[in-house]
Amino acid sequence: MMDALAYDLKTIALGNGEGSYLTRSQRHRGLQLMARELSALGFRLPAASSLKPRHVEALVQHWKAARLSAGTLKNRMGWLRWWAAKVRRANVVPRQNDSLGIENRRSFQGNRAHVTHGEKMQALPERMQLALRLQMAFGLRLEESLKFRASQADKGDAIALQASWCKGGRARTVAITHPRQRALLDEVKAYCGTGSLVPEGTRYIDYRRDVEAATWGVGIRNMHGHRHWYAQWRYATLTGHPCPAAGGATYERMTRAGRAADYRARMAISAELGHGRLPVTDTYLGSRFAAKGAK
Repeated sequence: MMDALAYDLKTIALGNGEGSYLTRSQRHRGLQLMARELSALGFRLPAASSLKPRHVEALVQHWKAARLSAGTLKNRMGWLRWWAAKVRRANVVPRQNDSLGIENRRSFQGNRAHVTHGEKMQALPERMQLALRLQMAFGLRLEESLKFRASQADKGDAIALQASWCKGGRARTVAITHPRQRALLDEVKAYCGTGSLVPEGTRYIDYRRDVEAATWGVGIRNMHGHRHWYAQWRYATLTGHPCPAAGGATYERMTRAGRAADYRARMAISAELGHGRLPVTDTYLGSRFAAKGAK
């Protein structure tokens, strides 16, 4: 049976339209998990507005004891701050994770970039192929590629992604810089008309599951790698050389002009991917700095 806190959080989460469907769904599940964890820890909050620093500290200590990864902790702290802000208790949750002893997420040092083509791509229905190609051509997340309406987004020299298509409800634009991008947009328009890649009469979440099942069935295991591939391609076109993840020079080995170009490219790519923060680009492009002890 749902307790008072869980019910209050459900009302707040489901009644708020911030972010995409997937973002809202994940946030709701995360908040419900916190309600259950607080209850198991012996806290009986009568309402979401009853959140206090001791509840935050108890949750963090519980998560640390469970040895959750830095990335998972970061996501949960984001949901916790959202909760606190919605009940006007933002000061209850520290602004910085390090003040709670949560270390920063470690940057991936390898290369996740991936291109899908050939037999695997051809094994998918055309509609799904277009979704994957949009990921590679413009760095879109799967949700964004499925909800994308080319007739509406195409602005000539860029595509404008609506907030309702994007993670966190953050609208953005992505430049059109290559003839193949233009050709793909025309192809999507011809196939979908004014609609999206989600078939008419089908819910987005249902079709997303269909795509995930179909891609897994043909051996495509890393659709998010298409977004990494776009970031690395874009970096090379902006700077004239590969990024560190693809074998390019790290910051220490760049000239002054190269460092300036690296910074500009990373900021542009971060904005095009919908992040807007330089450190996030390490995940896609590789760290700007060599690891300690590396030669």
